[in-house]
Amino acid sequence: MTAQKKHTYTLAELAEHVGGQAGGQGNAAEVKISGVGTLAGSESHQISFLTNVKYKSQLAETKAGAVIIHDKAADECPVPALIHGNPHAAFARIAQLFDTTPVVASGIAASAVVASSATLGTNVSLGHNVIIEDNVVLGDNVTIGANTVIGKGAKIGEDTTIYPNVTIYHEVNIGKRVTIHSQTVIGASGFGYANDKGTWIPIPQTGSVRIGDDAQIGASSSIDRGAMEDTIIGKNVIIDNQVQVGHNCIIDDHSCICGATGIAGSCHIGKYVIIGGGVGINGHISICDNVQVTGYTMIVQDITEPGVYSSGQPAMKNRDWRKVTVRGRQIDDLFNRVKALEKRGQ
Repeated sequence: MTAQKKHTYTLAELAEHVGGQAGGQGNAAEVKISGVGTLAGSESHQISFLTNVKYKSQLAETKAGAVIIHDKAADECPVPALIHGNPHAAFARIAQLFDTTPVVASGIAASAVVASSATLGTNVSLGHNVIIEDNVVLGDNVTIGANTVIGKGAKIGEDTTIYPNVTIYHEVNIGKRVTIHSQTVIGASGFGYANDKGTWIPIPQTGSVRIGDDAQIGASSSIDRGAMEDTIIGKNVIIDNQVQVGHNCIIDDHSCICGATGIAGSCHIGKYVIIGGGVGINGHISICDNVQVTGYTMIVQDITEPGVYSSGQPAMKNRDWRKVTVRGRQIDDLFNRVKALEKRGQ
């Protein structure tokens, strides 16, 4: 079976597509599926999934035609099941088959402006008012949405999709099968200045940005070019909306950066790192592989051991927060009193 879209699939076809097994109630293999949905909202032609025990109570009442479920819970499924070791990943691959997102562009719009020195692969699509500057190279099947600007000498790999109103600065190098969403800016000057008696002097940012294959970059994010060497985003890195990546940062393969995170310059983030939303990372920080940082954490020193890291304070009632704040201010005085008592005891 190929991943070519069609309107309806049997559960057996879907199971083959994701490497799972059709089972459970009735003649599961022949159940016809033409869409995806939630456990609570699905209808009989849709498939849903269960991974979070929080939603397990919805399983008994679901109207879904089938549910993607782990084999450990398959016996509890009241409808036909697609049994898989990773139900969430299986759902993602099946949802792609039913994706109805409109194409970003089709063909080359008459209002697109393409420099004579640019090189375009086969089946390239450019939306209205797209600007392709000198010496740009676009691979096969690249799609670029309306009003996007691709700066001089930029290279974009095959099967990459760039949504409307994106700006790609000069000499940026983007890999294959990358997706970049609207209002994102790749390759703007990094925040580099020297101070001379109170006057800020800009330092030219002569590096660039390199983005690996299969990366996904959300809307309204900024990835700054390097000062002298490149800012590097690895393969299959996913970056959420409104993320700032400073100059000369390196984010290694398969890492995840959630929304509203700010990463200052010259940070090195390892592989398989997950950074929660609203995290702040000081400049020149190194984070090793397989680290998870929870939301609104502030990273001010290197992380050298895998694990989960947190800071910040969860919300509480204002009255309790005020008490905690007052007590926090008293810690230094309490520490000094304890030290004085210890000296007396000696």
